[in-house]
Amino acid sequence: MCGITGIFHYTTPKPVDPARVERMCDALAHRGPDGAGIWTAPGVGLGHRRLSIIDLAGSPQPMHSADGRAVIVFNGEIYNFRELRRELASHGAVFQTDGDTEVILAAWQRWGVDCLSRLHGMFAFALYDLTERTLLLARDRLGVKPLYMARLSDGSLAFASEMKGLTAHPLLRREIDPLAVEDYMTWGYVPDHRAFLQGVEKLPAGHFLLLRHDTPPPAPRQWWDVSFRQRREGSDEDLAAELLHLMRDAVRSRMVADVPLGAFLSGGVDSSSVVALMAEASREPVRTCTIGFDVAQLDETSYAADVAARFHTDHRARVVGADDFEELDTLAAMFDEPFADASALPTWRVCQLARETVTVALSGDGADEAFAGYRRQMFQAREDGLRRMLPAVLRRPLLGGLGRIYPKADWAPRPLRAKTTLLALAGTGEEGYARALAINPPELREGLYSPEFLRLRGDYRAEQPLEAMMRNAPARSGLDRAQYADLKFWLPGDILTKVDRTSMAVSLEAREPLLDHRLVEFAAALPERMRLRGVQGKWLLKKTMERYLPGEILYRPKQGFVTPVSAWLRGPLSGAARAIATSAPLARSGWFDTTRISRLADDHIAGRADHGRLLWQLLQLDRALKMTKSL
Repeated sequence: MCGITGIFHYTTPKPVDPARVERMCDALAHRGPDGAGIWTAPGVGLGHRRLSIIDLAGSPQPMHSADGRAVIVFNGEIYNFRELRRELASHGAVFQTDGDTEVILAAWQRWGVDCLSRLHGMFAFALYDLTERTLLLARDRLGVKPLYMARLSDGSLAFASEMKGLTAHPLLRREIDPLAVEDYMTWGYVPDHRAFLQGVEKLPAGHFLLLRHDTPPPAPRQWWDVSFRQRREGSDEDLAAELLHLMRDAVRSRMVADVPLGAFLSGGVDSSSVVALMAEASREPVRTCTIGFDVAQLDETSYAADVAARFHTDHRARVVGADDFEELDTLAAMFDEPFADASALPTWRVCQLARETVTVALSGDGADEAFAGYRRQMFQAREDGLRRMLPAVLRRPLLGGLGRIYPKADWAPRPLRAKTTLLALAGTGEEGYARALAINPPELREGLYSPEFLRLRGDYRAEQPLEAMMRNAPARSGLDRAQYADLKFWLPGDILTKVDRTSMAVSLEAREPLLDHRLVEFAAALPERMRLRGVQGKWLLKKTMERYLPGEILYRPKQGFVTPVSAWLRGPLSGAARAIATSAPLARSGWFDTTRISRLADDHIAGRADHGRLLWQLLQLDRALKMTKSL
């Protein structure tokens, strides 16, 4: 796992200053404390920071191919590199190292861009071909590894694993994109189709960019997508057996490392399944770690301890409390963009705990998206059935009107929130799911924004890209489209961003076996009843794991990695809640109605309403504005 940076002149191949690439690289030192390297040639410069995982003594980067034709900087892991190495060697390839980086170079030389479909793993890399004078930028299928890009005023394109690598370049403008603020206030993160700073882009998951000198950069091209159009046939037993084989292979392939390895263990279905399969494949006790909370009803450490005892793991636990928020600025700096997923704090803490004993940790991320484990997916499937029964010409005026006048009840369980359900049913399936995913619906955002910000935002609404993605999804049903949106929009923008930044902040490599693309493709082709049966999500996954895990782990109500920010913002963090509306960066932006924000904070602290998520979101935006202004 590493950090990469680079500069490519797509106008004329001007010399690249190595010191400039080095400064960009130094901004990513946390991603690779074990080594650094810079390479430049006319019109191109590549930089690399290394966290040694495989072939510890060899595989320095930037790495040249055996014939000197190509050079690469690479962030990630290729799990099938040994199989590819044998295949390429049979065709005459010569290797000088024992790692996976050189395999990518050889694969490019044999198959060109088609090499991407042969790589199984997580990756973002830049490969320059000196013969063709082309630069290939590529990102893995599901977006586990990030890649930021910016076109600069000198006719170059700069790129880096994190945006702080780009802000180290003196030509990057530090102006905030107001549409990114609209995106953030809707989702709680800035999705992959946008970045917080104007002029910055993110290479989308499953895409590549092939650049040439003297040619303007083309649009990124998609090289992989997940399709829900097909349906697998087979008995429950046969499909469960195939699933178990795929899971075992995914876990075992991610246990290959030349450094200490462990796992995150929350006590939920997904991480417990990963630990169970690791224990099956390992001769030594698996090293596991978990994070709990100082609010008892949100603490799951007892379940994690039960799983650890069941598989005789070497288990460690730690508790997160409100005092941990003294490091809010440190947390905000990890992301470069505003990021409101409050589970980032415990994720960072569990990464710190893991890093005390291991360099690589496996997680259970991805199963909810792939196998339909979120409650919102179940509601979407049911609501989609109701929409088909009632024509839109009746639904919009009738249910929409009722929804607008119905009292809001955020405190109630989702099935009892009639306002939310009525408004969701009034619209299309895409509009309904956008409401389910959004932290703040359109009507709430309208009341928070100032007239000046509404002018800046114009006709854009953050829901539009998500709804378009769902309408054009390779899918057959409402559940398919919801899962497609979760895999392509929510997963890379929120979940994988959170895990990448918090793990890399402590120089820990996180691996997600349940996001093996073969597993994801298998899950997408399952009949709906194998994913969702009644109210039971991840049905086939849970049935498959019954041989390993007890019912109280598999079938207890899903809790998720919930952080008690609402309670903390009423208690030890109430001062921070009150200060949001008067905080200099947020107040000076002129984007919000600060009187309204002050009222929301007072109501929350007094217990008259629960605005914890919104206040936390505004707090993180304030920190991001402060950080951006200081660059």
